[in-house]
Amino acid sequence: MNWDNTISDFRSYLRLERSMSENTINSYLSDLKKLKLFLSERGGSDVPDSDAITSEDLSQFVESQQSLGISKRSQARMVSAMRTFYKFLELEGVVKKNPTDRIGTPKISRYIPVVLSVDEVDRIISSVDLSDPLGHRNKAILETLYSCGLRVSELVELKISDLFMDESFIRVVGKGNKQRLVPIGELAKDAIVHYLKQSRRAFSQEDILFLNRRGKKLSRVMVFNIVKVHAEKAGVVKNISPHTFRHSFASHMVENGADLRVVQQMLGHESILTTEIYTHIDTQKWEEEILCHHPRG
Repeated sequence: MNWDNTISDFRSYLRLERSMSENTINSYLSDLKKLKLFLSERGGSDVPDSDAITSEDLSQFVESQQSLGISKRSQARMVSAMRTFYKFLELEGVVKKNPTDRIGTPKISRYIPVVLSVDEVDRIISSVDLSDPLGHRNKAILETLYSCGLRVSELVELKISDLFMDESFIRVVGKGNKQRLVPIGELAKDAIVHYLKQSRRAFSQEDILFLNRRGKKLSRVMVFNIVKVHAEKAGVVKNISPHTFRHSFASHMVENGADLRVVQQMLGHESILTTEIYTHIDTQKWEEEILCHHPRG
């Protein structure tokens, strides 16, 4: 068994048995290729099934990446990739000992994302020129990102057949091909209906909801550019992306008293720990906007 064959089998394992997203799979495989290169440069084993690869070897690999200036978050992902890889090799009976058992995960500070205020969201959406042929599409995109808290990858894959307007729900295919139903607000519904009646009508045979000028599916980069253009038009100077609308949606839900488990389900988070970050955003806002006015704040 050589590295290339093993990595190919590992890819299938991640996709079919672990139901991981393509982005995560590609990141894990990239980390393993770096590990393979590191070991070969040190004269290590040409095959991953050798028990000669020790936890010290793997720790030195992580340290070598750290010396290149790779962030702690990326280092933590590398450790996760190696742990998953060697767990796979154990399941396959390829290795007897798991060398990742003694490797520590780099401690990373909690990431607090950029969040828009409700006023900033309103200004960005209001900046759309509806006299422009693509104006109704762009408004529908922004309204849907914010109303449903979608990932940009989920937005570009959204189909007309996924819309259940009478029930005020949409069906979303998230990470690992997992489906969930997400409520959609009236403003987003109205924007989609106007889009379907206006510029979208010319491509009525397509099931993909959001299309470019040629009637093809939008790319994630195009959605990113739409967000950037309208943020600039609205005078919003924060460094934002389509994901900022997802963060803002979740943060505003928590601020208004939504149950964290409900927000978790709407976002499609596997773990409640991922969703808990929005309670920290709420606390940060409380400290900055309220406690700063307290005489002993």
